[in-house]
Amino acid sequence: MDKVKVTIPPKFRPLLMEHYRYKLYYGGRAGGKSFAFADCLIIKARQTTQRIACVRETQDSIKDSVYQLLIDRINYYGFDDFRIYENRIENLITGSTFIFKGLKDQNNQNIKSLEGVDICWVEEGQKITKGSWDILDPTIRKPNSEIWISMNREVENDPIWKAIAANPDDRTLVVKVNYYDNPYCPENMKYLAEKTKQENLDDYEHIWLGAPVNQGDTKLIAVKDVRKAMQNRIALSTSPLIVGVDIARFGDDKTVLCFRKGRYCYKLEEYAHLDSVEVANRLTAIIQEQKPARIFIDAGNTGAAIYDILKDRGYGKTVRAINFGGKAINDDRYFNKRAEMWSLANDWLKDENLVQLVNDDELLDDLCSVNKAYDSKGRLQLESKDKVKERIGRSPDKADAFVLTFAEPVYDNGKVQPSGINDMSIESLFKTTSVSSGW
Repeated sequence: MDKVKVTIPPKFRPLLMEHYRYKLYYGGRAGGKSFAFADCLIIKARQTTQRIACVRETQDSIKDSVYQLLIDRINYYGFDDFRIYENRIENLITGSTFIFKGLKDQNNQNIKSLEGVDICWVEEGQKITKGSWDILDPTIRKPNSEIWISMNREVENDPIWKAIAANPDDRTLVVKVNYYDNPYCPENMKYLAEKTKQENLDDYEHIWLGAPVNQGDTKLIAVKDVRKAMQNRIALSTSPLIVGVDIARFGDDKTVLCFRKGRYCYKLEEYAHLDSVEVANRLTAIIQEQKPARIFIDAGNTGAAIYDILKDRGYGKTVRAINFGGKAINDDRYFNKRAEMWSLANDWLKDENLVQLVNDDELLDDLCSVNKAYDSKGRLQLESKDKVKERIGRSPDKADAFVLTFAEPVYDNGKVQPSGINDMSIESLFKTTSVSSGW
């Protein structure tokens, strides 16, 4: 093969010279990630026999992939040892092959074609769902195989970021690269970056520096609010008990119970594979033993049957069946009941008064994964539960159980005891630490 000089920017040289199971490069626009990844893979394909998979979340046609980018780079360097096919690229000397796939419609069976891959390039890693990653990662199993990821971060809890980059181990390389790290960045792009910096610092940090987008722009509930509420700050509450019950819809979903006393949400219970009578029996025990003021039950699927059982047992004053798609109490502001409950839960989290939420990682993810929008009347509307499940890889059952505790107003004149205060009597503390709420 003829020798051609290919210059790889310093930050990208570990792609060629160091071995890691995961190599994740992230940053803002014009950092040169795609070009550098393509050049490095082409070099490797010319050196030794490599089976290289280029994958993305959605690929309706080969045009959606980096197929054309690789062809353009091959032609740029004048390499004549590659043969271009309609759905793959092969090197005629080493036998290396590039293949292209979308992950969205793959499952454990038809993704087996990736098992012999040496390098998997995951492009637009910010769009990869948890479900897709959970299938892809164990599939790339050849000894010494690598997964390369290029991404521009979207939100704080991007599934692929959480999986490998939030707490990287010694098998993981995480590199941030921006336009100022790219020696080939066009002057016009540098000008646009500086212009954005002067006009809107938040946009500059997201678009050009690769910072996660301000969640207020896309998400209803912010990570910072949930983390603050999960701090251990309340020991007990005299507010009435409210229980939210999210009923499992499918085989992999769980029935979740959330227990909240005013500003103190202190417990979650999860149950798998319970029938309607078993759930009703558990709720009956809670009513008899803990005397809740209200139990709000998701009326979808078998929830209505559970409500009917409890009502027939004489607990009609305590239980309420809640239809997530039903009319909101304030239907001038909310598209449906679901949007109203989630918004009220968000208000609770943001309240300046002392609140505490169960410290649970899945609950945090569930709450911070729902996108918001507004309908033609300006009412708050949320993306569907199915779309959330597709993105995070599970149903947000814990969050739905929590927001159900805000389904209807419940009179609350209770008081809370902050944790860590041991030198005051409960009676004297409650005289000074009072938090009233209509929810």
